[in-house]
Amino acid sequence: MAEPPVVIWQQEVEGLLHYRELVPRLEEALGKFSRRDSTEVIQPVRTTLTLQKHHGFLGLMPTYMENDGVLCTKIVCFYKREDGSSLPAVQATVVLLDPEYGNVKALMDGEVITEMRTAPVSAISAKLLMCPEAEVLAILGTGKQALSHYNAFTAMFSFKEVRVWSRTLQNAERFCRSVGGPVTVCVSVQEAVRGADAIVTVTKCTEPVLFGQWVKPGAHVAAVGACRPDWRELDDVLMKEAVVYADSREGAMAESGDVILSGVEVFAELGDVINGTKTAHREKTTVFKSLGMGVEDAVSAQLVFDQ
Repeated sequence: MAEPPVVIWQQEVEGLLHYRELVPRLEEALGKFSRRDSTEVIQPVRTTLTLQKHHGFLGLMPTYMENDGVLCTKIVCFYKREDGSSLPAVQATVVLLDPEYGNVKALMDGEVITEMRTAPVSAISAKLLMCPEAEVLAILGTGKQALSHYNAFTAMFSFKEVRVWSRTLQNAERFCRSVGGPVTVCVSVQEAVRGADAIVTVTKCTEPVLFGQWVKPGAHVAAVGACRPDWRELDDVLMKEAVVYADSREGAMAESGDVILSGVEVFAELGDVINGTKTAHREKTTVFKSLGMGVEDAVSAQLVFDQ
């Protein structure tokens, strides 16, 4: 008889996930996904239902890794909240199942897993695509993903300066108090990104907030927000001047307003670069469009379960 499912929630998940262990597992998972071998990863594009009354969406993200014996799905609700809303923008649960018996092995806090796996993937994109001599990091946004990206990027790279921008000074100051190192608060996006070598966009914006005319040639942009086909963070100028990478080509073409509305082509997936089948154009301006993938949740959930 199957064991009852283990419930692993916020603080336990946080205590069991560490960037040094996540990064190599996520790199391996990205490479496996891009090989399109059904014995390694089966992962459809996220299924999304509109919650019109509540200005939100329900996303279902199943993944099966046959060779690794991992079966997982994430159930995530995300919302377009008004500024100052006390309601959460994202709520998620990750379900880990036994692929042979079909029973649920564990229920986990999906919000923490999402935070903990998204930032390392962005950092992997920077590892592959950012100028090796990068000195200045700019973060646009001050929510939970901004904090996790600050932690991942400063753990993996040695920046001389980190800048942050938020729509409100109060949020920017709160962010500065929450991090473990020095941060410069900028009053405008233009000020934050001027001369920056790496830019992370983790905003709730649905219209472009980062414009190509402000971005230093050769900079790397990790674009994490705007996960709907009609939402954007980056303008046409930036998208068309950059070499565009994604976690999933199909995901970007179905869900990313930055890609769809600008009409650009996705040059490669991160997994293609990891596998050596596509070039990392470090010398050019690059954009990594992150949508998040079920395989990232799956390997993170399996790591928590094994721990």
